[in-house]
Amino acid sequence: MALTHVLLFFHLLGAVSFFAGASVVGTLQLAAIRRERPSEVYALLRLAPVGAGLVGVGALLTLGFGIALAEHEGLGLSPAWIRAALGLWVASMVVGGYGGRTARQARHLAARLAAEGNAPSPELRALIAARGPLWASYASGLMLVAILALMVWQPA
Repeated sequence: MALTHVLLFFHLLGAVSFFAGASVVGTLQLAAIRRERPSEVYALLRLAPVGAGLVGVGALLTLGFGIALAEHEGLGLSPAWIRAALGLWVASMVVGGYGGRTARQARHLAARLAAEGNAPSPELRALIAARGPLWASYASGLMLVAILALMVWQPA
């Protein structure tokens, strides 16, 4: 098997992990918004670190093997589409991290509230439904789609 195939396999494995993790985290966050009881919110958000872990592993695989693949193919980092994808990758990580921080705070608050009687909380509701972090998560997902488009079409 050629080195190109190995590099491409791990790059694509990273992309699948990145998208899967982002999908898991996003789905859990949206499901948590629809719940009232802290125990229900916690039950959903306690799974988010699994998705975040997939995002982290996928991010490292896509970056490392993507750069190695570009170098191996003689492209380097000079094509505009590669530079754009790298910029979007960084932006996606930063914006997604901002969106995920609020979900992490909500998870900790939900765990505490569930242990203290499990009564609905306006503070928890405000935290999980905060528009800024939610829109940041959406923006991060859209950046991933843009990266995918750049990888598939490789515009000149």
